[in-house]
Amino acid sequence: MQRQPQPLTLSALAAALALAASAFWPVTARAGLFDDVEARKSIVELRDRFDQAQRQAQLADAERKAQATQITDLVEQIAVLKRSLLDLNAQMETLRTEMAKLRGADEQLAQGNKDLARDLAELQRKYKDSMAALDDRIRRLEPQRVSLDGKDAVVDAPEKKAYDEAIGILRKGEFANAATALSAFQRRFPSSAYNGHVQYWLGNALYGKGEVKEAMNIFRTLVTSTPDHPRASEALLALANCQIELKDSKGARKTLEELIANYPQSEAALAGRERIKQIK
Repeated sequence: MQRQPQPLTLSALAAALALAASAFWPVTARAGLFDDVEARKSIVELRDRFDQAQRQAQLADAERKAQATQITDLVEQIAVLKRSLLDLNAQMETLRTEMAKLRGADEQLAQGNKDLARDLAELQRKYKDSMAALDDRIRRLEPQRVSLDGKDAVVDAPEKKAYDEAIGILRKGEFANAATALSAFQRRFPSSAYNGHVQYWLGNALYGKGEVKEAMNIFRTLVTSTPDHPRASEALLALANCQIELKDSKGARKTLEELIANYPQSEAALAGRERIKQIK
């Protein structure tokens, strides 16, 4: 690397001037060419050159000091900027950490909301199921309006269930089981609106199982206790059939005449008129 020329210092400059002056004197002495005026002129010129060199050296030194000061300032500014960058980087890292925590919290919150919504939906479903079951139980226990041969009646839910089950057994042709179920119904619900119908069907169940006399008693009891019952006319016709089966033609005729007289507009009376013609 090529070295740059260094500026002259004041001491070096003075030495150089002195050397130059000493170089002139021997020449003057030997040649005898310069007088005092020229000597003074040379000294003035040397002095001017010395002063100029000194000023240049001072300016160079001041410039070096200014550059050093600027470099120092730049170093300090760079150090401050570096510290600011480090602080900013630390803040950004902190922000990234906080944002990661917030994202994690948001994800947990979102998952929690999903779990809460699922649990809420499950609770709502269970509540609806429970309410439906409760409503069903209430409906089963609440009194119900039924139609019995065109007449409305109010019965309890267990009462209706027991009646429907007994009639279902009778429709299957299981006369013995039907008679048992209908008799149990009478004991369990002695004041039921179904009782007239229960008596009628009980008489049919007994007749179906071969207990004709017991059936006759049931039919007669129905007619006697509730002569205005919708099934009273049919009970008289059934009673006459029982009498015919027992070969009691006289009793059967009398029962049919009672049927025709008391319930002349009934379908049972129409059938009774045909049956009388067949009795000898």
